[in-house]
Amino acid sequence: MTTDPERKLWLWHGEAAYLGTSFQLDTHSTPVQCFVLGIDDSVVVRTPDGRRWQARSILIPARTIHKLETSGRVLFYYLDPRSAGATRLRAAMTEPAAPVAARHRDEAALIAHLTLSTPADPTVLRRIIVGDQPRPVLDERIRRVLNRIVDDPAADTSAADLAADLGLSTSRFLHLFSASAGTSFRRYRLWGRLLAVAGAVADGVDLTRASVDAGFASASHFSDTFRTLFGLTATRVLAQGIDIVVVASGQEILERG
Repeated sequence: MTTDPERKLWLWHGEAAYLGTSFQLDTHSTPVQCFVLGIDDSVVVRTPDGRRWQARSILIPARTIHKLETSGRVLFYYLDPRSAGATRLRAAMTEPAAPVAARHRDEAALIAHLTLSTPADPTVLRRIIVGDQPRPVLDERIRRVLNRIVDDPAADTSAADLAADLGLSTSRFLHLFSASAGTSFRRYRLWGRLLAVAGAVADGVDLTRASVDAGFASASHFSDTFRTLFGLTATRVLAQGIDIVVVASGQEILERG
């Protein structure tokens, strides 16, 4: 697959970023929070009730039905709405009108980095958008589970089974997991599988094999999940020749050893 160096898709656990020419999407909503930055021009968001927002940077909450109008290059940044990063991003918007917020306090720095830096550095973009992430204090038992999910995302082990292995109640395990991972057990495992597919496809594995190896029932199951999260199909993304990069983060490093 030939990739387009002008289009990038970066993936972390619980977060994703796309840089390039905007996809012209129909009215939709997603279960993740979406931050949009117009690199070359303002972006416009319309909601079915007739409201309209126009700014260089806009934050669209999860499950908000909207129509996005853009031109030129854009940056999309997707976050799990229950993550600590999503909370920090909401606080960084200087016009927090409901439901859509506008004007990130550091949008000028974002535009400058994307305009002057070639190639763009995803770790710099992430730091500007969501701020510095406090290092979590990991319970050693949860650390082992996080490593297990990263190493074998296709495993179908339930939270109840993992809790029993650790000698914890399911509710206590889920609480500790969320505190350590910054998101729920179910969502963390889903992102682990998405990242596994993305990494395999970037290495030249076909989508069907990559999807099944990562724990999805089929390539269509993966594509449906991808579309639910991001509002467009994985096949449409791949057809654009986007350069896919799985970015290591604190959740993947997990202080092994």
